[in-house]
Amino acid sequence: MDAASDDQSVATLYHNLHLLRPHQRQPKTRTMALPKETERLVADPAPGITALPHEDNLRYFDVTIEGPGGSPFEKYPMAPPKVRFLTKIYHPNIDKLGRICLDILKDKWSPALQIRTVLLSIQALLSAPNPDDPLATDVAKHYKEDEKDAQRVSREWTQKFASAG
Repeated sequence: MDAASDDQSVATLYHNLHLLRPHQRQPKTRTMALPKETERLVADPAPGITALPHEDNLRYFDVTIEGPGGSPFEKYPMAPPKVRFLTKIYHPNIDKLGRICLDILKDKWSPALQIRTVLLSIQALLSAPNPDDPLATDVAKHYKEDEKDAQRVSREWTQKFASAG
């Protein structure tokens, strides 16, 4: 989005993502030790991102990504995690089902990457929509034909569907 946007002062915006880890044993209580990667994710969160294990099921994460100013893990880490938006979002690289067009979630995945990297990449994608590699072709067309109006619709959807409070 344009840094000079008149909506730059909009309150922090939130989008919910759903991350799954099926082959991880489910602890019976929250006090049991969490896997090391989860502990690191909670102890050292990426700026603008929180990812906490869901209280009812530690295989699920409640993830919040601050918006820019203006399924299971089948073979994780050998295969990329399955990530999707639960919050409705108007973005050329995210379709109406919440699927995300992001290279590291597909052919550019490496077992060396971590959930933190995935979350930072999604946050960067929110800052820089790419209508030339769309998943939502109608939204991409809107961005190409009238970027300012497309950004307006994106802000409206964010306010309507993703704003905290």
